[in-house]
Amino acid sequence: MAVLIGGRDNVVSISVAESIKLFALSVIWGSWIVVKHAAVRAVTPLWSNGGGQGDDVHGVDRKSGVKAADDDTVATTSGKKAARRSPRDRPPPCLFTTVYGTHSYVKVKGVKFHYVECGDPKGMIVLLLHGFPSCWISWHHQIPALSKHFRVIAVDLKGFGDSDKPSARKSYRVENLINELALFLSMLGVDDQNKCHVIGHDLGALLGWYLVHLWPDCVSKFVAISCPHPNVHWEYLPPSSFFNKNWICFSQLPYLPEMDALQSDLKIINQCYQHLSKNKQSDDSSYIDAYKYTFSRTEDWTGAINYFRNLPFYRIEPRSNNDSLNKKEDMLQVPCLLITGSKDVSVQIESFIKSTEFLRKPTVRIVDDASHFPHQEQPKVVNDLLTSYLVSVKVVQKELQPQTSSGGLVGRMKDIVSSTVQYGNTLKDSVQKRNIYQSMP
Repeated sequence: MAVLIGGRDNVVSISVAESIKLFALSVIWGSWIVVKHAAVRAVTPLWSNGGGQGDDVHGVDRKSGVKAADDDTVATTSGKKAARRSPRDRPPPCLFTTVYGTHSYVKVKGVKFHYVECGDPKGMIVLLLHGFPSCWISWHHQIPALSKHFRVIAVDLKGFGDSDKPSARKSYRVENLINELALFLSMLGVDDQNKCHVIGHDLGALLGWYLVHLWPDCVSKFVAISCPHPNVHWEYLPPSSFFNKNWICFSQLPYLPEMDALQSDLKIINQCYQHLSKNKQSDDSSYIDAYKYTFSRTEDWTGAINYFRNLPFYRIEPRSNNDSLNKKEDMLQVPCLLITGSKDVSVQIESFIKSTEFLRKPTVRIVDDASHFPHQEQPKVVNDLLTSYLVSVKVVQKELQPQTSSGGLVGRMKDIVSSTVQYGNTLKDSVQKRNIYQSMP
């Protein structure tokens, strides 16, 4: 059993046998990728001589992922010339705009974290943890809505965006990641007296699961979007998913996953953000450019992929010796909201149902007509759901006035009924908003 952070022993490593199996599969898939790329390189010149386009027709440097700048044109099948795209050496405006808040930096144990802050500086903190492959801009729909009620902190996780990107695999072990996040929150003023809400998507939600299990006293509510509990997440990866078990095995290898991610002008970004490509709107295309800029170099992928070189080896174990995970004392006490898209092929509904076995106060919601990015595909629906879940309904009860000849008992009863009606209307509005979502049975 691996004992982590401050003697907390409920996050443990998987068995040696499972680890060996994972590494063995990584060698198999790594060999297959090498053979596949060798075949592509052998065939590409033949297509190029005939006027077709191979993987490198756009001039992507395989080491850096940046377009070659020494040649201004490339031949097309018609013999005409088309201008190459410029190298990604400058971020698109959406990454450095102050529309979404103030850009700030802080060092935690020598690691620089970049984050965007918006909302009341004295308000309760909502920490936003993005997914893979992404950065803080993933929350551009949520920041304005949540900042009306909270102090929103959208952070670039270590290894992503403008935060530091150490290349060492051990830097991304769970104990290091959670310790740094906990210290980051403490520097913002979060403690057991001043709790925060945590919202994570995909990889960020996976990290959030470990955070709330190891530091539950600092978290008021947790929202996991498109990511079930870690104990079931790795077991329920659909074979049809792009980031399935085969990809997890492949990611264990050094350098090859980074090289593969940089192929074909970062085709992996297009595959992940198909919902943005389909819209064909200028704003959506600028966000795709932002993601491609963020992951345009080998080192931009190394830190990000290092999460997958570590997290699959960890599970959350009950603190007691009971075998049953349904015991109340073994369950996570922090209230949790699990959100998934109805069309998400990257996770299975069964995994979210199974996740409720680990939670004392679970709530599951399915967002219609959304896949793996419901907060981007159906932002208004998700924003309403987040607001209704995180914002406490404040009931203002009128103080009972002393009995007077004019009001008497009837007057006091009128005040009480009036307050009750107001409270009922508030709950009615909340219920009406929630009716737009499907509830899990």
